[in-house]
Amino acid sequence: MRPILYASLVVLLATSLLFAARKAERRLANCAAVLEEILNIPDGIPKELLDKAECVVVFPSVKKFAIGIGGSYGRGAMVCRSGKNFSGPWGAPAMYRLEGANIGFQLGGQATDFILLVVNPKGANSILKSKVKLGADASAAIGPKGRTATAATDAYMRAEILSYSRSRGLFAGVSLEGSTLRQDKNANKRIYGRQIAARAIVLGGGVPVPASASRLVSILQKASPNNLSE
Repeated sequence: MRPILYASLVVLLATSLLFAARKAERRLANCAAVLEEILNIPDGIPKELLDKAECVVVFPSVKKFAIGIGGSYGRGAMVCRSGKNFSGPWGAPAMYRLEGANIGFQLGGQATDFILLVVNPKGANSILKSKVKLGADASAAIGPKGRTATAATDAYMRAEILSYSRSRGLFAGVSLEGSTLRQDKNANKRIYGRQIAARAIVLGGGVPVPASASRLVSILQKASPNNLSE
């Protein structure tokens, strides 16, 4: 009986790990779909801001939950340009989580997609820490939108992160101050097959883009092949 029990446990563990890995891969697929749709909105994220972004963070379907006064929780991925100065092509993604007590009130209980543009190296390095609070550890602002928005807006000049949201088909800049970004260590392990920190994925060099993230990275590469920040 013991060999049968051990074999059953091994199969159960393998099945559980496979399910978790595929769940992380589906997250990357959802990130790609959301990013492509939002980038195709005519009066959406200004191209000149995307061209000056070091990283892009995507959180599909962030949902509200009720604990105490309420809050929200979402899982997504961050993709940064490769190279020491973020001047190379878009690299492998690092998996992230978004948590916040204020988001739920803004969303009205609706599942919402978020896009965050990290517009300078300081902001990127802040997010690559184990945990960062927007508005405190990293300055954040409502992202300007539309074709007429310019990179010289006050929000862009002051902020390290510009945030956007889409809910019920409506797209707008949104405040995420007070929300927390943290790397999803378990998801990174499932995607890359080993324990690896977000900083090592983004800045370590040599981490290949996994097949499950190829569409996400290719969408960014096509939309903004070069970093035009000064």
